[in-house]
Amino acid sequence: MISKSEHPLIGIMTAKKANGTLAGNGLLFIELQKKLISLNGISFVFTPEDADEERIIGYSYSPDKKCWRKETFPYPDLVYNRIPFRKSEHDLSSQRFFSRLKERKIPYFNPCFIDKYELYDLFKNHDVLHRYLPQTIQVNHKKEFALFLNKHTSIYLKPAQSAKGKGIFRLKMIGSEQLQLDSVQLIENFSSLDDFWEKWSKKLLEKNYLAQEEIHSAKYEGARFDFRILAHAEYDNYIVTGVGIRQSHKQVITTHIPSGGKLLPYKLLQSNEHDQFFELIVPLIGSELSTKFGYFGEFSIDACISEDGEYYIYEVNSKPMSFDERHIEDRKIEQLCRLFLQWIKN
Repeated sequence: MISKSEHPLIGIMTAKKANGTLAGNGLLFIELQKKLISLNGISFVFTPEDADEERIIGYSYSPDKKCWRKETFPYPDLVYNRIPFRKSEHDLSSQRFFSRLKERKIPYFNPCFIDKYELYDLFKNHDVLHRYLPQTIQVNHKKEFALFLNKHTSIYLKPAQSAKGKGIFRLKMIGSEQLQLDSVQLIENFSSLDDFWEKWSKKLLEKNYLAQEEIHSAKYEGARFDFRILAHAEYDNYIVTGVGIRQSHKQVITTHIPSGGKLLPYKLLQSNEHDQFFELIVPLIGSELSTKFGYFGEFSIDACISEDGEYYIYEVNSKPMSFDERHIEDRKIEQLCRLFLQWIKN
């Protein structure tokens, strides 16, 4: 068993796949271990079900041998939550483990996935953030939904609990009665709202969909683009770690790269106004999240600027995906390791 020492010990919490292997971003875990070793620290990856009252069975990466080693560890000085599945985060073993951390006063972040409507509900009452939100409702009742669609004529339908652009549709009015539903993979027409509601209401209600007004994003060379902003805590504040641009390419529903989006370097469209917007919202969002849900050490923001120059916040992600920009990923590793050590020293 690895014993407690003067080396800071970081536990990276993930989950198991259906086949029993560890899930999560293996490359991120390896890069964190390499950086922590250079800072006189150690990390290991584990799942909550492999922890008992006194010890944790986990895996530590050896850069020299370029392999993972299964070992037994004491409880770490800090836990970095990278559980990639909502269901796993809510299961009994995870909740029991979070309770043990609280009993032992071991700090951990990030505490949970974020429900999209819960986030909207939080920000809509904020003095500053509310002005950057697209109008949004939960899809609960046909009448309210019809009023919302008639008001905006084109809306996005999003599952309250999803990521990477999965399950997103655009619904728009064609004339006074007809509707058209678009997604990455389909286009479907309906003769009326009744026709649409009869076919889709069960899914919308079961999956807790929300409806959001369509924002007509600014375009670059004829195609819309969004901002992806990565943020990290730094002492008592939050800072911008990096910004990427994602542009719609093969379809117009989403700019996510797995769905056919295209990467552009931020410097291509960088401006003082953009930078000031990011620097304004990042500390406000970080503070609101940590106050409401528990300590957030990192998050990413999907945002845009509209054709008429207004900024909008689409969503906030508590378990940021990897950025394809190498320099942003490198800075992420540095910021995370710095944050780990800050917390342990405190």
